[in-house]
Order: sequence, then C-alpha cells, then structure tokens
Amino acid sequence: MAARCVRTPGTCLTFFTAPDPSLMQRVSATLLVTALSVMCGPAPAQGVDKRKPHATTASPSSAAPSRAAVRPAVKDGEAEARLIEIYKLAGQARGREALVKAERLVDDHPNFQLAQLVYGDLLAARSRPLRAPGDVSDGTAKAGASTLAELRQESLMRLKALRERPAPGTIPSQFLALSPRNKHAIAVDASRARLYLFENTATGLKLVSDYYISVGKSGIEKSVEGDSRTPLGIYFVTSNLDPKSLKDFYGSGALPINYPNALDLKRGKTGSGIWLHGTPPAQFSRAPQASDGCVVLANPDLERIIRTVEVRTTPVVIAQSLQWVAPHSIKADSKSFEEALNSWHQAKSVGDLATLTSLYSSDFSSYGKTRDDWAAQLRTETNKRRGRTVQLKDVSYLRWTDSTDTMVVTFGEVLSGSRTGPVRRQYWMRQGKQWKIFFEGVVG
Repeated sequence: MAARCVRTPGTCLTFFTAPDPSLMQRVSATLLVTALSVMCGPAPAQGVDKRKPHATTASPSSAAPSRAAVRPAVKDGEAEARLIEIYKLAGQARGREALVKAERLVDDHPNFQLAQLVYGDLLAARSRPLRAPGDVSDGTAKAGASTLAELRQESLMRLKALRERPAPGTIPSQFLALSPRNKHAIAVDASRARLYLFENTATGLKLVSDYYISVGKSGIEKSVEGDSRTPLGIYFVTSNLDPKSLKDFYGSGALPINYPNALDLKRGKTGSGIWLHGTPPAQFSRAPQASDGCVVLANPDLERIIRTVEVRTTPVVIAQSLQWVAPHSIKADSKSFEEALNSWHQAKSVGDLATLTSLYSSDFSSYGKTRDDWAAQLRTETNKRRGRTVQLKDVSYLRWTDSTDTMVVTFGEVLSGSRTGPVRRQYWMRQGKQWKIFFEGVVG
C-alpha cells in the first residue's frame, strides 16, 4: 500500500492507496458525489471561461518561492475547469479516470490546495468509503481543522456558482447604461465568491468569463479602516500597479479601486487600499473569506483581467448578491432618472441657474465645497460660456440600491465649438420622488 502526503498550509494530510481498483466505486459516499449532486443541471455555456481558485490566507511574510520559481502562467479558468471535470467523473463512478486527471492537475498546479484535497480523497476512496471531504484520521483532521474547513467551503462555493449560473442574456441590475468608453465592466457577487467580467459590445453587455474570488476575512460591507471587510458599492479601477513594485503576497499585480467613493464618504466610511489582486506564488487560491478587504483572484485570472480592462473607465460593482435581469427590463426603471438628468443638462446648457441649483441637494459636497459654493461656481461657469451650449458625451449611469437609491453618472462635458472637455462624475440620490445631486467632480 502506498502513501501520499498532501500538503496544505501548516498541515500534511496523508492518504493511502489500495491496490484494489474496484474500491474506486465507493466514492459515492464522498464530497465528490455530494458536489456532483449540487452541480447537476445545465452545463456552463460554452465560450464562458470556467473559473479559477483563490488564495488561502498567508501573511506577506510567509516563506514563498521567488517569482522566478513560479511555473509559466496558464490560461485563466483552466485549473478550475479541470477540477470540475474531476468532480463530474467521480460523480459518474468513473473514479479511475478522475484519479488520473487529479494527479495531472496537482502535478501541474502543486499549489492548488483544493485539487490536492480532492486528489487525496480519490486516493483514500480506493481503500474505504469516505465520510467527508478531506477524510483523514481524527487526529490529523483536528490539527488541520481550520484549513480543511476553508477548503471545504471553497469547494462548495465553486459548485454553488456553477449550479446558479445567470440566465443567458441577463446582466446585473446595476448596469443601466454604459457608454462606448466603458469597454468592459466587472461585477462581484460575494454570496457566490464570484467575479464576472463583461465586454461592452455594440449590442450590449456580454459575459466574457467569471472567476472564483476571495473577499474580506470578516465578510463584506466595509465601514472603517482595518475592519477586514470588503466594501459594497459601485467603484472604478483607478490604476494598474506594476507587479515589480509589489510584494510576492499580491501575486501577478493589483488594480486599485476608488474606495471610499462619494457615497461611502457621505456615510462616514473610512479606509483605503482596496484592490483586485493576485495570490502569493505558494498559493493558487484563497478561502472564500481570507483577505484584509481586497478582492483576490488566482494569478492567471487576474492576469486576464489586467490585460483586458482599462484604468478609470472600468466600473466594478461589488454586491452581496447580484440580481440578474434582462437588459430591456431596466429601461423603465431608469426613465425618471433620465428625466432628471435631462433637466440638469437643459438648465446648464441655457444657463437657467434657478432650475440648475434646485437639482443639487441641501447637503451637497464636492471636495469641501458646499451647495452655496457650488452655486457660485456654476454662475461663474455660465458667465464664461457666453451663451455656448453644453453637450454631454459618452454618458453612463449605474444604479446602487440599498437603504437609499443612488445613481453614479459619468459623462464628458463639451461646449459647442469645442472638441473636448472635462469628464465629470455625479452622484444622485432619490429623495422622495425627486432625484438630487449630492456630489459632482471632475475625474478626467
């Protein structure tokens, strides 16, 4: 009888193999079949990249191989797709095939801890029925209880996301209107530990791929600095950090987002440094809740996103749970807001300061300027225009609804006779039946 040591952080889980191949059929009592039963249903649509794992909690000081020791990057979603295939084979009592593929997967990705766990279970299933995923001796299970629990949760979250696929053609309800400048968009569903990447095409948003992610170790809804929570809201990618300037802990790179945004600041939220980033070389994926508040992806998945999205124009929606809707169904929801935005545009274009000022909330604030300060600035801008009208270019607006209803609007403001102008961002909030602006600023 042979033994294999499957290593996870701080723990060595040992599984034994028996020579009797018929015992492979006993997998039916394990996580692998439980997982399959969760998965049953339509397969993910072809053309949508299958997802990848995330990183388990490891401190930046953890010993890890240098970047030079890391294997060449693989295609995003490839490792998770192989893992899911192994689940399927095991659930079909094709344990021998599953074992062969599992061995190849862990050989290709020795830092993929969940794959190691599944491989160990497949090995153990050759000698006995399994009681649970990561079915090791009670002593070993106790010593590695935290790691086992995290890996089991990761497995369930991956499978849940596969089972609960969005209906074809639907999009997250926050994406009311994106301009051609928004070439891509990102949405994060914390309840499914999933990030969805969209392309903004001539016919609307198209789901390109989706990936397993990790969020804050204390969960979501960030409020204060250091609470280890991931913020909820509508954000934008603000920069692309060179991986050479980062510690190995952040993996292939980082895309910071603009937390805290204007709504966060209005609500008194604090903190900073929320990024989309990768994993250390020694880790392929993290537990579903393992970061200090960032959104963490496997390195190949992050690399795909870094190659794809643009800084400043890519919106990032982070929600507790995404609501997927047909694009045409959200047009009616945006009608009252479009009327308010058109009123603002018309009033600004013709210099109707009374109507224009009435569309700003009494608690308006813009980098320290009050509503009265802003009214004075609008008067000055109107006088300088000398009758030139205002055009809005590349208008996009996204809706965030929690205890209040908020619109985040971005557009280029171009005066007649000019070819370019500032890019502005406004935050509107519904007050009763009216929409009011509580923040406005130039973002480009």
